[in-house]
Amino acid sequence: MTTSAAAPTGSEDAITDGGTVTDRLVDANQRYSAAFTDPGMDARPVLRVAVVACMDARLDLHAALGLELGDCHTIRNAGGVVTDDVIRSLTISQRALGTRSVVLIHHTGCGMESITEDFRHDLEMEVGQRPAWAVEAFRDVDQDVRQSMQRVRTSPFLVHTDDVRGFVFDVRTGRLREVDPA
Repeated sequence: MTTSAAAPTGSEDAITDGGTVTDRLVDANQRYSAAFTDPGMDARPVLRVAVVACMDARLDLHAALGLELGDCHTIRNAGGVVTDDVIRSLTISQRALGTRSVVLIHHTGCGMESITEDFRHDLEMEVGQRPAWAVEAFRDVDQDVRQSMQRVRTSPFLVHTDDVRGFVFDVRTGRLREVDPA
């Protein structure tokens, strides 16, 4: 079993002629920067909120939450789970940059529901080294949101744990459903 994902057939057509996806992104940045005006803001989010969400490409967090540039810190990873690195980012966000609220967003149809911790074993067999990190796969999205909320609320490094809320984003309707922490 290989752990590498194959690109869907025909995806090469989405890439600029003769270039790579990275070339396309660099070209887009050149156009963006040509019209760019410094917005004059610093790294402190205006709404004093950090959003932790899955990296899934179907989630347009700013649009879904009505956010503008500078409103929040956005921390994304596979599954949107609260890992040690997420705690690290939240700690910096709160202690150095003034955030007070944490919003956790998982979603329906997450790929983390269909893999297992065996992924690490398969990866070790493929590359000859076992990763130090956990996959953090889950079967029940609501329960994983609850676990993530609990990890934030009990972290000794975070000073603002009263306003921590968790949600599941429905990728078919675009709606958020709040998860009861109990």
